[in-house]
Amino acid sequence: QVQLVESGGGLVQAGDSLRLSCAASGRTISIYPMGWFRQAPGKEREFVAAISWSGTSTYYTDYADSVKGRFTISRDNIKKMVYLQMNSLKPEDTAVYYCATTKAGGSSWFLPRRIYEYDYWGQGTQVTVSS
Repeated sequence: QVQLVESGGGLVQAGDSLRLSCAASGRTISIYPMGWFRQAPGKEREFVAAISWSGTSTYYTDYADSVKGRFTISRDNIKKMVYLQMNSLKPEDTAVYYCATTKAGGSSWFLPRRIYEYDYWGQGTQVTVSS
């Protein structure tokens, strides 16, 4: 079992940056992929970014097209933290952002994108971008 707690959300203006954090407890994260999703009002939850686990210091990452080049996912396995650096924020980035991880680790290059591939979710943190 693992618990995930997101933080770092807030109200910002278009063009600003935010860094979201996800703190994990109850289990190591070092051998599990981690992901970020978001859900805007009236819309379905959607994939934002994922980062693989790895036995080395090199990780694979994957991003939704809408955030590629603006968002960066990273992890610190020792601190059991996952981050989402968000730059050049746009009003359409407004959503509740969720951190997630899987029950099974899978391959070290595994980069899940689908909601059903994740087993554990945080409660979310609100990000609001004003124009």
